[in-house]
Amino acid sequence: MSTRNHWTTTPVTAELLRGALEVERTEHGVLPHRLPARARAQYTDGQLAMAESQPSGVRLVFRTRATALELDTLPTKRSYVGAPPRPDGVYDLLVDGRLAGQAGVTGGNTLTIDMTAGSMEVTPGPVGTLRFGDLPEGVKDIEIWLPHNETTELVALRTDAPVEPAPDPGRAVWLHHGSSISHGSDAASPTTTWPALAASLAGVELINLGLAGSALLDPFTARTLRDTPADLISVKIGINVVNADLMRLRAFTPAVHGFLDTIREGHPTTPLLVVSPILCPIHEDTPGPSAPDFSGLGEGRVRFRATGDPAERAQGKLTLGVIREELARIVARRAAEDPNLHHLDGRALYGEADSAELPLPDALHPDAATHRRMGERFAELAFATGGPFHASC
Repeated sequence: MSTRNHWTTTPVTAELLRGALEVERTEHGVLPHRLPARARAQYTDGQLAMAESQPSGVRLVFRTRATALELDTLPTKRSYVGAPPRPDGVYDLLVDGRLAGQAGVTGGNTLTIDMTAGSMEVTPGPVGTLRFGDLPEGVKDIEIWLPHNETTELVALRTDAPVEPAPDPGRAVWLHHGSSISHGSDAASPTTTWPALAASLAGVELINLGLAGSALLDPFTARTLRDTPADLISVKIGINVVNADLMRLRAFTPAVHGFLDTIREGHPTTPLLVVSPILCPIHEDTPGPSAPDFSGLGEGRVRFRATGDPAERAQGKLTLGVIREELARIVARRAAEDPNLHHLDGRALYGEADSAELPLPDALHPDAATHRRMGERFAELAFATGGPFHASC
């Protein structure tokens, strides 16, 4: 690798970032955000603060002749009380659109989460360095996809040749919102979350507003979707509403209408796809809330269980079955006056047969193989000929 005497340091700016809605200057460098400051000022939830600062779908993109690079970052890694240590986040390197390397960064802050007590505590740590060498000669477009599950402050970018912003590829922009499953949950790396895979297969630019634990029909999220330029929009609704036991059917229906109304204020004719929940056996007929089950720690994993009572559905408590039926009804009614509004049953992405073959490891989140399957299926159902996004790609 080249010596630092021959390296160029390039400030990390919004011009070099894609997939972030805002870039905050920090003590150490810059922090990409997936919700703007106006939205961040309207909640006090530590879970959402953590989720939106984890850069799922965010990537550094530039053009260069460099054959080696270093990126100093300050990650914030999660640690759960009573659970095994989590692996370091993965950075994916793409050269001219093809995966060319993967690496992690040691060090960084540690966010310790106690799910039983509902508390979080940050322990500061040092900046770490990501390194890639032996890149091909000549001009090329570089993408560094940041870890989808690790808050990442960008401190310094060094290369052995100058860099410049990569030109706009001219592709359609797909704006997607969903839960931890859309955020990436247990995907193997940032380019293999199901939205990233679907975007790659379809040849579109992804802005991923999958927010772990936080797809809760919040008005500030709807306004963010409204105000973000996009050619295609999808919203995946349901699982977090159930596992947070957030609302009853009486509140859910107008909340969905209000969420869609707000999006339509900024995107009146943009193709808009409403996706219902994938299969999740624990919540198909049993309401939330979800609770962690530590009995499987001997196998190295926390599992989840549904703690509601199925009989409470009669009082309006929500299950995934109830939500799917209501979303289909809402979209059908609205589509009579909104021909660009579409519906997709999430079980088309992951259903009964998939659950038998690839069960959810923690009873709530898909694994890496399931992310790949879901990405391939979404690309086929949404972007292929006859799909709701096909004509706009």
